[in-house]
Amino acid sequence: MSQPAIHTLLQRHSGRTLLVTDHGHYTYGDICRYALQFATWLREQDIEKGDCIAIIAGNSAAYVAAWFGAAMNGTIAATLNNQLIADSLRYTITQSTCKLIVADQDWFDRAYHHLEPEQQALPLIVFSDEIDFFQQLSSRAVAEPANVDAAEPSTILYTSGTTGLPKGVVNCHAAYYESGAAAASLLGLTPSDRLMVFLPLFHVNPQMMGFMSALAVGASVALRPRFSATAFFSDAKRFGATGCTFVGTIFSILASRYPGEERDHSMRFCFGAGAHGDVAKAITERFGMSVHEVYGMTELGGWTTGSPANELRPGSCGKPRSDIELIVVDKDDNPLPPGEKGEIVGRPRKPNRILLGYWNQPEKMIEACSNLWFHSGDMGSYDQDGYLYYHGRLKELIRRGGEMVSPIEIETKLMLMDGIADCAIVGVPDPIMDEEIKMVVVPEGDINPQEIVGYLRGFFPSYMIPRYLEFAKEIPKTSNQKVQRFKLRDPSPGMIDFRSS
Repeated sequence: MSQPAIHTLLQRHSGRTLLVTDHGHYTYGDICRYALQFATWLREQDIEKGDCIAIIAGNSAAYVAAWFGAAMNGTIAATLNNQLIADSLRYTITQSTCKLIVADQDWFDRAYHHLEPEQQALPLIVFSDEIDFFQQLSSRAVAEPANVDAAEPSTILYTSGTTGLPKGVVNCHAAYYESGAAAASLLGLTPSDRLMVFLPLFHVNPQMMGFMSALAVGASVALRPRFSATAFFSDAKRFGATGCTFVGTIFSILASRYPGEERDHSMRFCFGAGAHGDVAKAITERFGMSVHEVYGMTELGGWTTGSPANELRPGSCGKPRSDIELIVVDKDDNPLPPGEKGEIVGRPRKPNRILLGYWNQPEKMIEACSNLWFHSGDMGSYDQDGYLYYHGRLKELIRRGGEMVSPIEIETKLMLMDGIADCAIVGVPDPIMDEEIKMVVVPEGDINPQEIVGYLRGFFPSYMIPRYLEFAKEIPKTSNQKVQRFKLRDPSPGMIDFRSS
């Protein structure tokens, strides 16, 4: 492929609507033109093929045009978390070796001063909103796309960094195209579909699972600034969305926010990870949306398992994509039979489906791979029919008295209890049990601690019942809704110990 898949797809669907925002409608042709004008702007700044730029902004059509324009220039886009400040921000700017920063005014006002002087010396493109960005592009010529092979790097996406420093995952153009095409096929997307995307655009979910699946068939995207439980259904109706992508606790929050039926919308599906078991059932029964639960990683093609609507199996993440091999292994990398839990490992069946490596950290890629498998650090199991089940991060599992406890299992049930707006389960050190279980709960009004424990006892054995409880105003999370458990492990003055109460 001599040109990036993005350019080919934008041309193929030139007259169709690609993007709808609060500012307007944009066709595939509009975004293609803006992207190629942005490529001209990059060349004016001496940004060449193989160079890296940083994009740090909230969701907007400008973000999409900058991301696509970098791809058409053969430039690698480091799509950085726009909430980072201080050391975390400085680290990603330096580690990415970016030669230019593209940012919105909000980030500039809030975080630019955190950069070191040598980082502030980098060329900077700032825009107040997408209208301003496109006006700045208007005087520039439409560039010819660079000659870029599909196997060359396209983006650097930094892992969420719930602990330690993040790693920059490098994905190529082909990985984007194949992930989007596979998602469109799985979901049965057509040009008449419209995906509502509200997750931050620096994340693999909206990039690969959202935009690239739409591009594969000529569908459109309703781009929202952020997730809002209050506005979710009204936005879906207003923009005519037929589906959305999701991650983390978003649908647990929706299930809690809307206890009754909500059917006054056109949404028929949702695609992502994190709505397990009873939550997925609630989404389908109350809201009429089929929940396509997947297993995915930024490193492994964005998403690696899933099922079409007629093959959904509650609680599972579906079956592996045909182009990626995914198995469950023991500590020595021996494949495990159905029903046994182990680490999920993967490798591509076809070239350029998973990460090329970690940016400027080859040793991290070596650490992640052994016996020709990429090791996810996640625990899973298969059933007899080849459906994958996710059991949490290996490092997040709580070892209590010799039993391994998955925080996700307890959190999923807690989110369905009346009076709980959000929650998190963490392990805390204990000299006898190795770890004890603590629950951190964001209540809706007054709630009796003993009622929470009594509720959980209806679902779990005694070794899974938390010993400790803390009430909090919010649960600390990364911008893509992953719980930052390390911030919750230390006890607070108001922590309740049920053993002594």
